[in-house]
Amino acid sequence: MATLKVPAHVPAPSEDAEQLRKAFEGWGTNEQLIIDILAHRNAAQRNLIRKTYREAYGEDLLKSLDEELSSDFERAVVLFTLDPAERDAFLAHEATKRFTSSHWVLMEIACTRSSHELFDVRKAYHDLYKKSLEEDVAHHTKGGYRKLLVPLVSAFRYQGEEVNMTLARSEAKILREKISDKQYSDEEVIRIVTTRSKAQLNATLNHYNTAFGNAINKDLKADPEDEFLKLLRAAIKCLTVPEKYFEKVLRQAINKLGTDEWALTRVVATRAEVDMVRIKEEYQRRNSVTLEKAIAGDTSGDYEKMLLALIGAGDV
Repeated sequence: MATLKVPAHVPAPSEDAEQLRKAFEGWGTNEQLIIDILAHRNAAQRNLIRKTYREAYGEDLLKSLDEELSSDFERAVVLFTLDPAERDAFLAHEATKRFTSSHWVLMEIACTRSSHELFDVRKAYHDLYKKSLEEDVAHHTKGGYRKLLVPLVSAFRYQGEEVNMTLARSEAKILREKISDKQYSDEEVIRIVTTRSKAQLNATLNHYNTAFGNAINKDLKADPEDEFLKLLRAAIKCLTVPEKYFEKVLRQAINKLGTDEWALTRVVATRAEVDMVRIKEEYQRRNSVTLEKAIAGDTSGDYEKMLLALIGAGDV
């Protein structure tokens, strides 16, 4: 369910493209006009605006935005304007190119997109960078990280609700045995986490909890400082309760000494049209403050306005 407020009457793409062009002209950029248009159009409408803008002015809208805007505001606007698959491909590529590969971003994309969305991300990655996503992830990771991340980004899970309870019981037992033996990156653990449908995985983890008296993520906290275990726990959370995972990312981004704008922008831009309602509910439940108030208290200017528009905030 999206929280994005799209106006009842949406102007034609040609009108939006013309207004954006006007926002870039003259003395100074009209940032508010950019927010009013781009933050209130859905993915299909934004794609049409980009297409129309290119036809009318011979330039990619993203290039114009890049030239006119700066800093965190620019990143928020550009990320949101991108087509979702293109955006994920860009974020994944960026994650493999940073000095320390961002395993978290790769895991997040692989675990919270549907099978078809992830397939589209791989296709967009191939088109944009002339390499496969799997190839880059394999090249930029090693050890347990590679064992987990390559099959995660390669997955095409069954999307339906069909569940095999016999399989759930037997795989819960396998997981328990491997975790008890501290074989966290064992191929059986990796196979279950990276190939089973989300419904099947939920059934397995529910049985694990009932049969062994502990949620699996509690048992995976045996070594709280183990970075691979942190990633494995986060993958399981993303696959089963993504709103809890994203709430935590936002909470840590906002409560840091100095905001982590990188994470804040990524979550808002990628989840605004997906499950922001649930993330906001989870944020308020966990922090006793609305996400709107938290963002308003931690950001400012056009960046703040863009984020609040994307999470569907009225007056804060």
